Amino acid sequence: MIDIRMVGTRQFGACFVVMLAIGAILYSTTQFLPQLVQQNFGYTATWAGLVLSPGGLVTMVMMFVVGRLSGKVQPKYMIMAGAIVAALSMYDMTRVYGDLDFWFFARSRMLLGIGLPLIFLSITTASYDGIPPEKTDQASALINAARNIGGSIGVAVASNVLAHREQFHQSRLVESVIPSSVQYQDTLQHMTNYFVSAGSSLAQAQQQAIQWIGQQVQTQASFLAYMDVFWVLMLVSLVAVPLALALRKVKLGGPAAVAH
Repeated sequence: MIDIRMVGTRQFGACFVVMLAIGAILYSTTQFLPQLVQQNFGYTATWAGLVLSPGGLVTMVMMFVVGRLSGKVQPKYMIMAGAIVAALSMYDMTRVYGDLDFWFFARSRMLLGIGLPLIFLSITTASYDGIPPEKTDQASALINAARNIGGSIGVAVASNVLAHREQFHQSRLVESVIPSSVQYQDTLQHMTNYFVSAGSSLAQAQQQAIQWIGQQVQTQASFLAYMDVFWVLMLVSLVAVPLALALRKVKLGGPAAVAH
């Protein structure tokens, strides 16, 4: 039904791999950004969805902008620019910590919303270059499959990185949380006094302080694990840069390929 040999060609194969990478970033961030803000910042499902909304609006506007640029700029350069912008968005997310506000996450998503349309629309133009007209539907099917497969792989890899790195960071942080250390005793004393002032008895306050320290260790381990996830996604995005440079120049201003 589909000529898989197209994936082995320089032009279409590079576009296929780029779409795998971008699919991984799109699906992974769509899942893990709401998960991050709900788990670590106490957002409701509604507010977690609203974090993604500005990026969607930017993507919609960029579709019109990229549509106008596509007749003037080679797809390879737009793909490269989009991959760099997406990488910058992922790099921005590696700076996550507990005091961030709504607009930090919204701005990072908006930056990603600038990069993705540069890639998606340009991939369509570049991938059909050199494909016979009777195979354009097959090419479209393969590119769509690459996006979905890449998304599935990206979510699986990101989930694996998050789980294992959270365990790693927690084990390393626990090494510093020892009762004999001066920092631990100072923190324990300050938090005990805080809970006593809030109305707890001394025994209850000490238990609450110990639980609070444990929660802080888990929270910090979670932040560090999410940083690692976004570092990985940044590297995945950068993979598209040399692949974009490997693409041929295409004839601009010609009729668009018809495909579903």
